[in-house]
Amino acid sequence: MASSDSGDKRTAVSTTAAPPPLPQFSQGINYNGLLFCSGSVGMDPETKTLVEGSIKERARQCLRNLSAVLEAGGSGIDRVLKVNIYLTDMANFAATNEAYDEFFTQEPKPARTCVAVHQLPLGTDIEIEAVGVADKDVKSKI
Repeated sequence: MASSDSGDKRTAVSTTAAPPPLPQFSQGINYNGLLFCSGSVGMDPETKTLVEGSIKERARQCLRNLSAVLEAGGSGIDRVLKVNIYLTDMANFAATNEAYDEFFTQEPKPARTCVAVHQLPLGTDIEIEAVGVADKDVKSKI
């Protein structure tokens, strides 16, 4: 846990229900009631491999992973404010939206950006990150 000069605290969020992060980052950071989730790829947390099949399957896994981090940080998919989606091929936009709509059923929908990128970690074709409202002072759940 690190503190800023104003006394506000950042708390790392960690859960085994999502793939482990690399040493360079946290799965999420809770800061004054906002939960910033790192980008999630379509990796199965048990096998530590990307899920096979369609982009829709990997999008669902990204969103399951994000849901796990959000819940561990005192938030939930229904409390997401902003989503960023990175695709290596915008031809996958419609299929990604289908998976997205399965998770984000509430109104209003979160603010969202979707951009095409040249390459993503582990050779995947999708990565999703989110920011949500969270309970303050939530401890990491492992």
